[in-house]
Amino acid sequence: MTPVRFSLSSLREGRWYEYLTRFVLGGGATVLTGLISSYCGAAIGGVFLALPAIFCASATLIEKHEIRRRRQAGLDGTRRGRQAAALDAAGAALGAIGMLAFAIVFTLTVELSVPTAFIAASLAWLICSVAAWQLRRKMRWGRRMGRSPRGKPTHNRK
Repeated sequence: MTPVRFSLSSLREGRWYEYLTRFVLGGGATVLTGLISSYCGAAIGGVFLALPAIFCASATLIEKHEIRRRRQAGLDGTRRGRQAAALDAAGAALGAIGMLAFAIVFTLTVELSVPTAFIAASLAWLICSVAAWQLRRKMRWGRRMGRSPRGKPTHNRK
């Protein structure tokens, strides 16, 4: 299992205009959400809070960075760039499961106490996110070993 690490070295790979793109798209999504919330109410504005503008910007930048790295090594890099962006998308989907758990638990417990609701919702987010990640890992491991997630042998297509 690969440990999770924190590294600032990837920040050096980006160009200033890529960070500007992320900032503008993220800020634009936030402003749009605020306007919708002011006009339609917090319940509708909350739906738009999950607007994937930041994800779209990061996925395209991840793809560009991987392609650039591969080309510097004398390779095409298109396939690797797509794979890196797909991995980021999978992580975003797993994170969305955790966010949904957070929202449900917070909504159900906020009447009792806001701090308690926040703690309970954070625990729900953590548990659901880690469980989804573990499930994805197990399913991927099963496929790699020549078995489907249900334990049936897969047929090799050539």
